[in-house]
Amino acid sequence: MTTRSLTTMRRAFAHGSVVSIASIAVLLLAWEAASAFGFLSPFYLPAFSTVLRRIWSDLLQDALHVDLISTLYRTIAGFSIACILGLMVGIAMVTMRPVRWFLDPLVSIAFPMPKIVFLPIFILWLGVYDTTKIFMIVFDSILPVVTATIVGINSVDKFLTWSARSIGTSRTRLLTDVYLPAATPSIVTGIQVALPIALIVNVVCEMLMGGTGIGARMMNASRFADITGVCAGLIEIGLIGFVLIRGMAMLRQRLLRWHAESHAPSSF
Repeated sequence: MTTRSLTTMRRAFAHGSVVSIASIAVLLLAWEAASAFGFLSPFYLPAFSTVLRRIWSDLLQDALHVDLISTLYRTIAGFSIACILGLMVGIAMVTMRPVRWFLDPLVSIAFPMPKIVFLPIFILWLGVYDTTKIFMIVFDSILPVVTATIVGINSVDKFLTWSARSIGTSRTRLLTDVYLPAATPSIVTGIQVALPIALIVNVVCEMLMGGTGIGARMMNASRFADITGVCAGLIEIGLIGFVLIRGMAMLRQRLLRWHAESHAPSSF
């Protein structure tokens, strides 16, 4: 790509970021104005400024810090395990035919299923602990990484494979020097898809199982009709998701600096 085209893409990305921030600001201002002029009942939806004060008040307490750390820990732990296992399973399914024959039907069946329905079984097997929540995150997040790895490796230019084999490249070197570098954009996309899934599943598990975490905190607030606490939890989860997704997008740009796609505006 030329320097001019890269500059154009970066300007487009910056413009898109400004528009995105502006849209969020307009929504929050409309929320605050609707509350100030009495269009919204505080019982159903408090003013945005009230929610911000609640978040600040909660930040001064240790309980919120524990919940934030718990949510981040389980999300990142489950996501990391899902990425490692998903990459390994995807490579095995491409390179080893018996593994592909055995796992392909299972992946095809599991992918469209709402995997949260397995939570009661995992609770019976593993108990109401962090292990169950992390296991559920891995179970739900692994498939996008598996399928992205398979698609990425299968999409590698056959001429690259033939050229490498013609000079006597071993299967291991073929995987590490040809397949994985060429499949990296697809794999990273699968990882980006898995990250919000990990956060969503974790919050749902916290809501259903209780314990620590922002999801459990929201459910406790809901039981006492504390709508301000519920809205505070929503904003906190949104901020966590935004930070994780933007961090992943920045990591993608670093990993794929050589790839044209990394310079284009991204919804992630």
